[in-house]
Amino acid sequence: MATSIAVKLISVAAILLWSFTSPGLGVVPEDCQAESGDCVDKSKALPLKIIAIAAILVTSMIGVGLPLVTRSIPALDPERGLFVVVKAFASGVILGTGFMHVLPDSFDMLSSSCLKEHPWHKFPFTGFVAMLSALVTLMVDALGTSIYTKRNSSDVIPENNDGASRELELGSGAVQFHGGHGHHHHHHQGAPKEGADAKTLLRYRVVAMVLELGIVVHSVVIGLSLGASNDTCTIKPLVAALCFHQMFEGMGLGGCIQQAGYKSLKKVVMAFFFSVTTPFGIALGIGLANTYRENSPSALITVGLLNASSAGLLIYMALVDLLATDFMGPKLQGNIRLQIKSYVAVFLGAGGMSLMAKWA
Repeated sequence: MATSIAVKLISVAAILLWSFTSPGLGVVPEDCQAESGDCVDKSKALPLKIIAIAAILVTSMIGVGLPLVTRSIPALDPERGLFVVVKAFASGVILGTGFMHVLPDSFDMLSSSCLKEHPWHKFPFTGFVAMLSALVTLMVDALGTSIYTKRNSSDVIPENNDGASRELELGSGAVQFHGGHGHHHHHHQGAPKEGADAKTLLRYRVVAMVLELGIVVHSVVIGLSLGASNDTCTIKPLVAALCFHQMFEGMGLGGCIQQAGYKSLKKVVMAFFFSVTTPFGIALGIGLANTYRENSPSALITVGLLNASSAGLLIYMALVDLLATDFMGPKLQGNIRLQIKSYVAVFLGAGGMSLMAKWA
C-alpha cells in the first residue's frame, strides 16, 4: 500500500511539473498576469518558505504521531472516550478543509476570467468533478473492502469441525473468534486491540488507505501554491493556517492508521508520507517559481481539477467513513454524554477551519 501511495505521489508531481513547464502551456494572457504590489518580494518570501517547510513538517509529524503512541499515553487509547472526541475534532477539520478551502479554491480557479468562455464558464466543472470524485471514492471504498475481505477469507483456518472457532491471519496479527466473540493474540506489535473483529479491522484499513491518498494529493497542491508564491502578505497567514490544518488532519489520519492495526513499519511509512507531502509541494513550488504562473490556463485547470477531486474525496471520507461510522457506531450510540462531546468537537474543528478561510 505504501508503494502504491508513493507511485500516486510521484504521478501527481510529474503531472504538475509537465503542466507548468511544457512549452506554451504556462503562457499567461496579458490581462491575466500575476498582480504585483508591495507584498511581492522574492528575496523576503524565500526565507518564509524555508520556515514553512520546517514548521509544517514538525506539526505534521506531531499530529499524525500522537494517535500512534497510545502505549505511552493511555488517555489516547482508541478504547478511551478522549480518543473518540479528538478524532471527531480532526474529522471536523477534514470536513472544513474540503468545504471551506479546497472546494472554493477550485470554484475560483475554474471560473477564472483567464480561462476561455467555452467550456469553463458554461458548465460547473468543480461541482461535477467533486461529485464524480465522491462516487469514485465510494466505489473504491466498497470494492476495496470486498477485495480485502475475499483475499483474507482464504486464510481462515477452522480449528474444529463445528466451526465454533476460527482464526484469521491479517498480516499484523491473528484475530480469533469463539462463538461469535473475538479476542486477539498479540503476535505482532501492530496487532489490533482486543474485541476488534476481522470485518471492522479490514474497513479501518481501507479507510486509512483511501484517506491518506486523498490527503497526499491535496497536500502537494497546497504546498505547490505556497512554494510558488512570492507574496509575503499571503504566505505568513497561510503558514499558520497550514500548521493548524496539518496538525489536526494528521490526528484524524493517525487515528485511522492506529485503528487499522498495521505493523509498526507500515505505520511509520504512512505517517512519513503524510508528513512530507506538503513540505515536498512547497519545495517543488520553489523549484518551479520561475516557470510556474498561477494565472496561466494550464495551472488554473490542472490545480482546479485536482482541488475539485480532492474536495469530493475529503468530504465523502469525513462524512461517511469518519463521522457517520463513529456516530452511528455502538460506542457513541450507547453513550449520549460522549456523543454530545463529540458533536461539540466536530463543530469546533469545522468552525476552526472555516475561520481560517478568512486569512488563507
